[in-house]
Amino acid sequence: MDKASLIRFAQELVQKPSLSCQEGDVARRAEGEMRALGYDEVHTDPFGNVVGVIEGTGEGPTLLLDAHTDTVDVKGAVPWGRDPFSGDVADGFLHGRGSADMKGALAAMIHGAASVDRDRLRGRVVMCASPMEEVLEGVALREVMEEYRPDFVVIGEATDLGIARGGRGRAEIHLEATGIPTHSSAPHLGRNAVLEMMKVVGQLEDVPLPVDPVMGPAILALTEMVSAPYPANSVIPSICRATYDRRLIPGETVEDVLEPIKVAARADGVELKAEVGIGEYTTFTGKTLRKEKFFPAWLFPEDDWFVERALAGLERRGLERKVGAYRFCTNAAYSAGEAGVPTVGFGPAKETDAHLVDERLSLTDLEAAAEGYAGIIESALATIDRT
Repeated sequence: MDKASLIRFAQELVQKPSLSCQEGDVARRAEGEMRALGYDEVHTDPFGNVVGVIEGTGEGPTLLLDAHTDTVDVKGAVPWGRDPFSGDVADGFLHGRGSADMKGALAAMIHGAASVDRDRLRGRVVMCASPMEEVLEGVALREVMEEYRPDFVVIGEATDLGIARGGRGRAEIHLEATGIPTHSSAPHLGRNAVLEMMKVVGQLEDVPLPVDPVMGPAILALTEMVSAPYPANSVIPSICRATYDRRLIPGETVEDVLEPIKVAARADGVELKAEVGIGEYTTFTGKTLRKEKFFPAWLFPEDDWFVERALAGLERRGLERKVGAYRFCTNAAYSAGEAGVPTVGFGPAKETDAHLVDERLSLTDLEAAAEGYAGIIESALATIDRT
């Protein structure tokens, strides 16, 4: 593996801004790198996934590696110390937006997979550089999985170079309280929808949430509240809408999430509509993807065959055996949570490095991640014995 080339490639990815639905430049660069590294098949599908295939020498399972190409924005009140798209390498780190989440992992996956001795593999590796993960987890990846039907999946989100055997899911919950409008000089003649919503919000702060022993508690966080009409010129608002981010633990359903909210509203006599939001986004290729914003949590046993093979692969490349679970939501919400395909997470950086001002990634971790991906591939595809 050419480590200098790996670092240069990661720099170039960081230097190309790629907000969700605007990943075209990064996709084209990733496609070019896969071709240069000798992947057997490379193409960009209609949904913006860049797919590269490496064939082993005999029959065997399909292992899919996934890293998303989009990033969150850099806008905010806190200024960056460096140009967020400089891709600077300094003090042993790659600096810039996406270095940790997750262009470093994307570069490491592409180079790590290409470095494996194909004569020793049975089966195939499918490399997927997927768009729009930051807004619709797993929806673009779904298209690749339906085409290639992988037996195993590796998600490249940050794990501090350990193996994640599970991850929280998320749901976007939309609430709407209805009031009765009246002139604000006589509020007693109407019903203020904002005050109605505040009753529910107060109740929800105290609603007990389940806890998972591996990934911790479920979370319900208020993220937005708006009223209508707006601006309300001397009018008591008749509509108030609130949005909640609900972090899920394994086994939770839509009904599990919505029912406690409905109970809280009924307890206060509030007329409330509660539902899961719908996400609809158009990819840089022009395709529109739409999904209910309920992305389930997932968890595999520590003694699961693929978890064990992934750990063995890391050991083979000199990395530490350590196992945990994601506290955030990833594309595995589809691969594991919906499709039920054995999935692990492995990537450089820590979860807390994502979305930061002055984001950066250790070059040592970048190189180690590439070795780790190669080790997982070798371990999973060197044998098809799953006992």
